[in-house]
Amino acid sequence: MAIRSTIKRIVDYVTSPLMQRLEQLDSRLTQLDGRLERLQLAAGRLEAAQPGTGFRLSDHEYQVFSQWGEDGIIQFLIKQVKVRNKIFIEFGVEDYREANTRFLLMHDNWTGLVFDADSENIERVRSSMLCWRHGLRAVTATITRDNINSLITQQGISGEIGLLSIDIDGNDYWVWQAIDAVSPEIVVIEYNHRFGEELAVTIPYNENFRRGEQHPKIYFGASLRALVVLGDRKGYAFLGCNSNGVNAFFVRRDRMPDDLKELTVEEGYVAGTFSETSDEQGFFIPPQRDEEHRVVTSLPLVDVHE
Repeated sequence: MAIRSTIKRIVDYVTSPLMQRLEQLDSRLTQLDGRLERLQLAAGRLEAAQPGTGFRLSDHEYQVFSQWGEDGIIQFLIKQVKVRNKIFIEFGVEDYREANTRFLLMHDNWTGLVFDADSENIERVRSSMLCWRHGLRAVTATITRDNINSLITQQGISGEIGLLSIDIDGNDYWVWQAIDAVSPEIVVIEYNHRFGEELAVTIPYNENFRRGEQHPKIYFGASLRALVVLGDRKGYAFLGCNSNGVNAFFVRRDRMPDDLKELTVEEGYVAGTFSETSDEQGFFIPPQRDEEHRVVTSLPLVDVHE
């Protein structure tokens, strides 16, 4: 027992300063992270204060917390549409460090609801200041077309909302098609540019679909034309895409201001130039557009016109 006690004292003597140092470093990193966030917000406020110019959505792009230039486009749209109900819903937010709605939450004081399938991601969101300071609701859920409406209404949200953002890397078309619990004024939804601008197709519905598990990673989601067809059926006008060829933007026609122009797929389609394919060493391979198109169109698809 004496030996064990002695060993414990030695271990405590050696490790105690190390643990204290690690705690200090963790506290310092938290402070630096907070300062960086405030700098991001300050830069975003300066961008948002600038008068917008240009007729294409991409003319208004800038990035604060979004992956690409969606923050700027969304700011432009909410000013044009004059959104009445400042509530958002976003799917597939991971830990919410990078999201389409975070600037709305922190800069414009919107309230909102976010979903992610990873419970650890949602725990990080729920333990952050975003929830207590801004009233953000964060829910762990694997979204399907059968549960999406109940997931929304269970959080006390229904009827008209300001914005809906969908990015679940799979059944995006089918989930948007199913949503009727809310009627967003603005919709942001990811499209798969590899399907091209002519095909109106989506992957077949499969609630267990996981991107990259059974098929190549580039096979997921829906074509832009399929989403424009669906948007038209649901009463939405297509306004264009971001310049990176990731997200498409829609406004409900009864909220469409005269200054905005509805586009055709041919006018608004953007082909992405980014790569999501890597070699055996983990290095990204420059995209081969024709080959990627051949691959995704050789796999099972549903034509939404049929």
